[in-house]
Amino acid sequence: MGLDANSNAGTIGAINQKISETVPNLTGKVHLLPCCIKYDGPSAVSHYFKPKPTGVEMEGMKVEEACFRGRKLQGASLPIPNGYSGFVIRKQSPGKRKASDMSEDNTWEIAAKFENITYWNHDSLPSKDDAFVRSLHLLSVAEAVSFLPMPFIM
Repeated sequence: MGLDANSNAGTIGAINQKISETVPNLTGKVHLLPCCIKYDGPSAVSHYFKPKPTGVEMEGMKVEEACFRGRKLQGASLPIPNGYSGFVIRKQSPGKRKASDMSEDNTWEIAAKFENITYWNHDSLPSKDDAFVRSLHLLSVAEAVSFLPMPFIM
């Protein structure tokens, strides 16, 4: 079974990890919506999507409310776990690449950074049982497990 020329399987790329002081900080503006948006271009999102605090706290999370395309969303903002960073990356333009990197089509650069992310549910309040919350918790568990001492066996 051959790979399609447009397939990303086995693709290798590089991320330029230099963070300039001019990189925008999107903390408080990064959202994970429970839907697929089939559009890739500019949009006046902040004009239409206006989350508001509800004053409700569930399991230590402050609940926010918003509407998207007429549907009510309820969400909560969570910090990126300690030891991790949140970045928005974009494909690096050919003019910014070094001559040695010109053959690589998959070179990425940091476009923005963020320290928290707000995730949204359609039909339920945010909960520590939500898959997204558990996935962030898994990062902490994985790090703790990786530092457990291995028993010495003879």
